[in-house]
Amino acid sequence: MITTAKRLDVVEEYYFSSKLREVRQLQSEGKSIINMGIGSPDLNPSKAVVEAVVSAMQDENAHQYQSYQGLPELRKGMADFYQDNYGVALNPVNEILPLMGSKEGIMHISLAFLNEGDHVLIPNPGYPTYTSVTNLVGAVPVYYDLKEDNNWEPDFEALEKLDLSKVKIMWLGYPHMPTGARGSLELFEKLVAFAKRHNILLINDNPYSFVLNDKPMSLLQVEGAKDVALELNSLSKTFNMAGWRVGMVLGNAATIDAVLKVKSNMDSGMFYGIQKGAVAALNCDKSWFEEQNVIYRRRRELTNKLAEKLGCKVYAEGVGLFVWAKLPEGIASAEDFIDQILYEKHIFITPGTIFGSNGEGYIRFALCVKEEKIQEAIERF
Repeated sequence: MITTAKRLDVVEEYYFSSKLREVRQLQSEGKSIINMGIGSPDLNPSKAVVEAVVSAMQDENAHQYQSYQGLPELRKGMADFYQDNYGVALNPVNEILPLMGSKEGIMHISLAFLNEGDHVLIPNPGYPTYTSVTNLVGAVPVYYDLKEDNNWEPDFEALEKLDLSKVKIMWLGYPHMPTGARGSLELFEKLVAFAKRHNILLINDNPYSFVLNDKPMSLLQVEGAKDVALELNSLSKTFNMAGWRVGMVLGNAATIDAVLKVKSNMDSGMFYGIQKGAVAALNCDKSWFEEQNVIYRRRRELTNKLAEKLGCKVYAEGVGLFVWAKLPEGIASAEDFIDQILYEKHIFITPGTIFGSNGEGYIRFALCVKEEKIQEAIERF
């Protein structure tokens, strides 16, 4: 029997991959499952986006290999989007690299900058992929606490007390996943100063800016941020294009070039039609966000009612695609709590523990369920 690589010993199957198998099994048994666990938008992209893809099918070069750096008009669209929405100036030639979803960017960045034994600062709670990729490349995860009493922001005094001599990368993501904490420009300024003091590459994962958030921000708005920072962004949540796999990484030319060296050895360019659709999405006007948020606002109000039915306290300041809620006193395990609801009420909710130990005592609802289904979930209680 051929043995697997040792690196697989340090990772497990992604939680949603295994849990959704369990959900599908229940569905196959005739159970009507309401899935409020995973953040996969159920709404459609704009009509203009779909039309752009259909039209692109007839272009002469549509079905050939594409540039590793993406179409020039896609990079320009991304640059214009950042200028218009964040006030950040980026050179589309060498400061933007389109990605097949921002998730692949986590791996590409890690391969480009981490050696075996390097340390990586990872938020707790935070996106589980930061840890799994760090382990896969042989680096060492070092967790920093985010807690509700500090509005889910880093404690800089605690950070400064850590041994930072081997830290190469620091992951963050505001608006924060899973809690929905907004962050602030003041926080970003502190983070950039921290990164400069300790020669750390700071990476902000920023896919939730425009969902129920009236103040979209970018880490790159901070003066001098490009010296020490990259930002990941995505069209998945903003434009309902999760399955299209379109993301981007942005930063200074030298750092982007390092990521390109990895990426150009991993794929042969993004499909032409998808790039054309992405260009159309990036050109949507402000009314697009307003229309989406009307729907998400109604869903959030209903989800808050569901959380209250469960005796949970919602983190009211949260923005983005999720509702983060604290479990009632006396609940020992978030995973046991959601499993009971799954098997008794046939509703799937995410336990906070999959995002780190500081997620114990919390659960997360995704706003990717139609209003009538959320109402049905309420009525099941």
